[in-house]
Amino acid sequence: MQFGGRRKKNSINPQSELYGQHLQFYGQPPLENISLSEFETFAVERLKLLKTVENLGVSHVKLTEQYISKLEKELKALNFPYRPDADDKKSQSGSTEYEKRRKDHISHFILRLAYCQTEDLRRWFIQQEVDLFRFRFNDLDPKQQLEFLHKNNLRYDTISSEEKLKLKDQLINSSFGVSGITVMEHEFYKVPFQDALDLVRLRKVYLKQGYAYIPHQDIVTIVLNDFRTRLSKALALTARSLPAVHSDERLQPLLNHLSHAYVGQDYSIQKNVGKISLDQIDSLSGKSFPLCMRQLHQSLRENHHLRHGGRMQYGLFLKGIGLSLEQALQFWKMEFIRGKVDADKFDKAYAYSIRHMFGKEGKRTDYTPYSCMKVILSNPPSQGDHHGCPFRHSDPELLKQKLQVYKVSPSGINQILELVKGMHYQLACQKYFELTHNIEDSSFSLNHPNQYFLESQKLLGGGKDIKREMDAPQRSQENSASKGSTATQEVAANTSQHLAEMTEDLDSFFQDA
Repeated sequence: MQFGGRRKKNSINPQSELYGQHLQFYGQPPLENISLSEFETFAVERLKLLKTVENLGVSHVKLTEQYISKLEKELKALNFPYRPDADDKKSQSGSTEYEKRRKDHISHFILRLAYCQTEDLRRWFIQQEVDLFRFRFNDLDPKQQLEFLHKNNLRYDTISSEEKLKLKDQLINSSFGVSGITVMEHEFYKVPFQDALDLVRLRKVYLKQGYAYIPHQDIVTIVLNDFRTRLSKALALTARSLPAVHSDERLQPLLNHLSHAYVGQDYSIQKNVGKISLDQIDSLSGKSFPLCMRQLHQSLRENHHLRHGGRMQYGLFLKGIGLSLEQALQFWKMEFIRGKVDADKFDKAYAYSIRHMFGKEGKRTDYTPYSCMKVILSNPPSQGDHHGCPFRHSDPELLKQKLQVYKVSPSGINQILELVKGMHYQLACQKYFELTHNIEDSSFSLNHPNQYFLESQKLLGGGKDIKREMDAPQRSQENSASKGSTATQEVAANTSQHLAEMTEDLDSFFQDA
């Protein structure tokens, strides 16, 4: 009997209770087993969602009709919960509401593992998750909000009718949207003022004897602060567990890749090889290169040399826009021999590494141009280097001077510097694109230097010749995620091998003589 009873208990899914609501605080980690393929798929799709949250948060006022519409569309497209009143019937995509909530829960914890590793990653992850939480919480009706607060033990003290009547005038004067007619209908919460500093700063609440009186419609601010605090502490705890996680050879390469993940086109398979002449590069650098590549090109022309990191970043970018191997060899040789490197030394010390980058030597790997995330987060430049992201790695005053030289308007420079201050580096680059191309809205999300170049060429009318087929096979992260679970070990092995080749093998060939 005891054995039978134990079996019955184990047959109940302990996770089912977590998915009874549209929204959760992610207080309890998932306990089930999932395949490596599902692990990667969930993580990549949540990363896409958070990138959308970031882009919308900068390009639109949060919680406006357009913001809500676009975010709902993305949630629906990626099969995440987007309606609090949804039932558990299958949607057109074939996923039930339970499956969507399960995906939401698991994917959040996977990205915790990937984004707990540095302060910059933690800060970015927390901000996007808080913005996503704000959208979902505001989507609940007042009754659902109260149910959520009670379920998560967020029992803020409500004031009595007598106290409300006594403070009626003060509450009306200090609370937005509360009138003499509706004040008695509103719930007011009495919380320590330090828990409502955002509302106090905006003078949106009544203060008395160290307490803030908050109308129900503003309680989201307190809930968000609680969510942010909990998530921040959880990420710090997760970071302590990383050594144990990294000991799993299947997970380590995936998690490392996710934190630098670029989930778009990889620009490694070219269909426009040789369509750009060497004579065009100087002109193109001023018109269609992103600031990071324009900076590298200018430094190469001035110094007739680039150090290892710069050659990697710029060389792969040029490969991606269409330079053939023969053109690349000629380009680098012509520039280097103008400096301190003679032709014989170039052939011995540098030519092999360029052929290797094009997959013609060594392991014959077709190396991929760097995405924005890789440029921003890996191999920061040191003194004497010119690679990296100018919006991330340059001093703001030096960046301002550089933008002035490139004739960006003073108001445009201020807009860019505000985005940089908020650590929205890719959005700062996108704003630079809009300002230098005289357009209001670029209508795309910038994630790759080669994407910048292609979009620029389309606008300038050069896209017919300098163009890549957009349906070219992509070897991006989500492709490997779509493979069946029978190939999961092979996926991890390939990922690990690719990372090792990128960080060790190619590096050794690019070291300065």
